Amino acid sequence: MINDNIQFKKIKSDNSITDFVDCFWKVDNQTGFDKKVVVLPDANFDLVISKTIGVPLFISLMGLNTRVDETIIKANTRIFLINFKLFAAEFLFQDIIANFINSYKKLPNNFWSIEENDLNDFDKFCKKMTLTIQQLLPTEIDRRKQKLSELLYSSVDSFTVKEISEQVFWSSRQINRYFTKYFGISLKEYMNILRFKASLRQIDQGKLFPEQNYFDQAHFSREVKKITGVNLRELYKNKNDRFIQVSLMGED
Repeated sequence: MINDNIQFKKIKSDNSITDFVDCFWKVDNQTGFDKKVVVLPDANFDLVISKTIGVPLFISLMGLNTRVDETIIKANTRIFLINFKLFAAEFLFQDIIANFINSYKKLPNNFWSIEENDLNDFDKFCKKMTLTIQQLLPTEIDRRKQKLSELLYSSVDSFTVKEISEQVFWSSRQINRYFTKYFGISLKEYMNILRFKASLRQIDQGKLFPEQNYFDQAHFSREVKKITGVNLRELYKNKNDRFIQVSLMGED
């Protein structure tokens, strides 16, 4: 999809890594002009590989976004991102991303053997990174965390924190300590972001009413405004591809 000469592309992860990786993104601004965009909280964190003409390759690990972030995609810049589910922080990166929530950590320019030439072909990049991640997959995962992940990413709207705690046999207090330590937010805060993310597709389709577990229309509107800073209709119109995740909806 090309809008205002900026190319967006999204590829869902292979089934072999889907427990830890949601998707791969490509954002390509070859217009010659800087592009201002808004990044919304999407419940995941990203490995970002960015190349601007005349500037060295830049690789960073973005922490969880809990607020709207206005950013600039520089002119003549190509960005590849790997969108990770939360539990990849511990099991793939052995990292505590709470240390850079709403921020990032710079990584070595050869991280995971990524090279500048890899940004020439998005499909090949996705295949190369899939193979790399497959080799990093843990042989064993704490059963409670595995069950927690399954519940969160399959049916977050169906449960309260208390119900999730009971299903995974892990106290709410312990779960929140784990979330705060590794990700920087509580489980309830995270579930609110997940619920908003699940609403993005319906908003993109012009369905400006609550399909997720909101009390009513007013509650839905308030929660969206709280997270995005704009009303439902403005988010739906997405003028000039301002909201980058909404622009990527059509790539699914």
